[in-house]
Amino acid sequence: MNITWAVLMMALGSVGVQNVRTDADVAAVLQSAANPAVVSNQTGASSAPASSTGTATATVSPAPAPSASPGPAESADAAPPLADPQPDAPKVKGVYVTAYSAGGSRMDTLLNLIDQTELNAMVIDIKDDAGYITYKTDNPELKQLGNPQPFIRDVGKLMERLKKHNVYPIARIVVFKDSVLAKKHPELSFVKSDGSVWHNKGGDSFVNPYNEDVWKYNVEIAKEAVKLGFKEIQFDYVRFPEGFEKRADSLKYTKAPGKTRVQIVSDFVNYAKQELNSLGVRVSVDIFGYAASVPAAEGIGQDFVKISKNVDVISPMVYPSHYTAGWFGVNDPDKNPYATIKGSMADTHKKLNPLGSYKPVIRPWIQDFTASWLGSGHYIKYGKQQVEDQIRALNEQNIEEFLLWNASNRYTAGVDYSK
Repeated sequence: MNITWAVLMMALGSVGVQNVRTDADVAAVLQSAANPAVVSNQTGASSAPASSTGTATATVSPAPAPSASPGPAESADAAPPLADPQPDAPKVKGVYVTAYSAGGSRMDTLLNLIDQTELNAMVIDIKDDAGYITYKTDNPELKQLGNPQPFIRDVGKLMERLKKHNVYPIARIVVFKDSVLAKKHPELSFVKSDGSVWHNKGGDSFVNPYNEDVWKYNVEIAKEAVKLGFKEIQFDYVRFPEGFEKRADSLKYTKAPGKTRVQIVSDFVNYAKQELNSLGVRVSVDIFGYAASVPAAEGIGQDFVKISKNVDVISPMVYPSHYTAGWFGVNDPDKNPYATIKGSMADTHKKLNPLGSYKPVIRPWIQDFTASWLGSGHYIKYGKQQVEDQIRALNEQNIEEFLLWNASNRYTAGVDYSK
């Protein structure tokens, strides 16, 4: 198993099919894996020296510490986790649904799938990967910061349909990858020396996890989702941009003194849980599957255990296509979904068992798509057998819940989801 490659993949991934990345992004994350000491030295306690080339340095002496951000005595590590507000929640077996599907004709097909199978839940984009709020809202704060779009034309009607079909509704909120907010409010993002907002090779901009307004904005979206009737809030992209440690000192942004990237990301999760728990809604976080098998990805600020301690549900993305040769003793993990899922879940239990009673529900994302980009001889066409093999592996590892990912929401017919 190649740990360096694993950290690379974890830093570049998120829910869904992996994007093609450039050599520059790959090199940035590889350096992070090779030099963890450099990555972890990100306390913000003192200013970085000015670059000899004249590039801008990170702002490390901001205004007072964000009120949303816990102080030293209130950090995510120190505060005891809150109890699950829904101890009697159903065992979730769900599918991912884009806002376009939720607001369009495909919803008929998806509801029919729920009605005729053991599936009982949908994860629906409420704030999508670009940063758009996917329905029209009357909330003045959300309209000021975001750019709501009517992808879901009538969200009230949608919620009525979900209730009629006994669907457990989960609101997906993409947090720190947010091109909409970054472009509208550059002061909440990462700014280059020329004054423009930084973006990655795919054209996506991120907002600053250190900023309290970013925290409050996303939690406000979550609170409105609760009012709409969603039973769970699923946060995705709870991290800094890929390869961030390479550019941390050349971008302008605000930090919180004494807070590492890992700590600030974990503190956001804790803050969201504290704000939402009393509303009776569950909090879940998506995290790359490799995170259970490698040390913390300090460059992007993700620590599997620290995040898991402060959520009700953790959803590692364990798509077999995202594991490279040699993982779990498998030459081509995509071609052996059973062994890959079984190995990943064994690692997940091992990582989280020390949490004891604070161990969250483990509800992984599994693969219902064909990873043809892996190239001839390294992938297989996914269908009924491959999905059932993954579920069988989950059952053998005492994992009772799962989520199916297919970016176009075209799920395999005839699957026995009870296997």
